[in-house]
Amino acid sequence: MTELNAERARQAIVEHTRRLTESAAAAEPDAPVPTTPEWTLADLVEHVGQTQHWTAQIIERRITDPAQLPTEVAALPADPRDWREWLSESAQRVASAFSDDALAAPVFNPAGDERPGARFWLINVLNETIVHGFDGARAAGRASGGTSDGAADTGMDGDVGSALISHHLAMLTSPTWEMLRPESAHAIRGTGQTLQWLATDTADGVGAWFVERRPDGATWQPGTQPADVTVTGPAGALLLTLTRRLPLAAGDAAGVSIDGETDLVRHWLDNTAHVAD
Repeated sequence: MTELNAERARQAIVEHTRRLTESAAAAEPDAPVPTTPEWTLADLVEHVGQTQHWTAQIIERRITDPAQLPTEVAALPADPRDWREWLSESAQRVASAFSDDALAAPVFNPAGDERPGARFWLINVLNETIVHGFDGARAAGRASGGTSDGAADTGMDGDVGSALISHHLAMLTSPTWEMLRPESAHAIRGTGQTLQWLATDTADGVGAWFVERRPDGATWQPGTQPADVTVTGPAGALLLTLTRRLPLAAGDAAGVSIDGETDLVRHWLDNTAHVAD
């Protein structure tokens, strides 16, 4: 699997933010968000816009010291009619911040892994935009949660979905996750249980991620190996399954199939929720 092209990531941030604005315009601000039950649509819009502005500051200022991370956040306009412009501005700002020069500059990587910091933030803000864009679509009744081809429902191309799956697994197996979410990191340890995730809509035919639950911590690597359970489907549907936006019960409708020990998949999903999920 190849790394997602930066220009593709920038374009996807802008496009999926535009889709969120359409969802926000199609529902009331206090509409509940089914996939993040404690949030309203207004909370969701605020979170995405603030995250984009906040991330842009990190890249614009080339922050290498976590003690210097921004402490102020952008204010959500009180009038929902102003949300479209506000989100468009935040998306354009963060996409523009990730210039080629910025991507080559040293920046703090909160995951604590080997990725360049700017590359981490680019994929992270793309992930926030796309996953929460799906949340917004659900809140506005614009996403059914699964269609016969999966990709049409998620709105993600295979290369974008694949990059976000790699980011998701990198976070779950990072030193930072162990430090901040020890209960999750410990729960996904094991005695050699293995899970294989296969995407069927990437440019090279199949995107693959192999996960092993070891006694000292879960690990992942790209590629295929024999596994206790294999989950196959479009990359977008796999990502939304991993982030618990699509339940396993909806897998068939989204083009996702499971071959092997389904309980291993359920255990993984039950113990890998992010705080905002």
